[in-house]
Amino acid sequence: MQIPQQALLLRIFIGENDKFGSSPLYEAIVLKARELHLAGATVLRGPMGFGKSSRLHTSKILRLSEDLPLLIEIVDSEDSINRFLPILDQMMTSGLITLEKVQVLQYGEKASG
Repeated sequence: MQIPQQALLLRIFIGENDKFGSSPLYEAIVLKARELHLAGATVLRGPMGFGKSSRLHTSKILRLSEDLPLLIEIVDSEDSINRFLPILDQMMTSGLITLEKVQVLQYGEKASG
């Protein structure tokens, strides 16, 4: 699979406790992206954050939160991302989704030689 040089970065901001059915939402999103042959997905866990409710989520010892912020990043062609968005919309009940244009410099391993 090749990603075009001009692609889209899909960012999904959710909480660690968000669910899709009985599964963690982040896991369901990544597995669906894989099933649809998107180029790849990465889940990043944040040590601190807040969203629309302004409720602070932190990993500090004195205020241990079990609902830390998560960020899922997916880079792929505009067509692939646009096909994924309606599915993502059905999976999410809260959170933040952003899109931005990116330039892909490398995807996968460079050919030796």
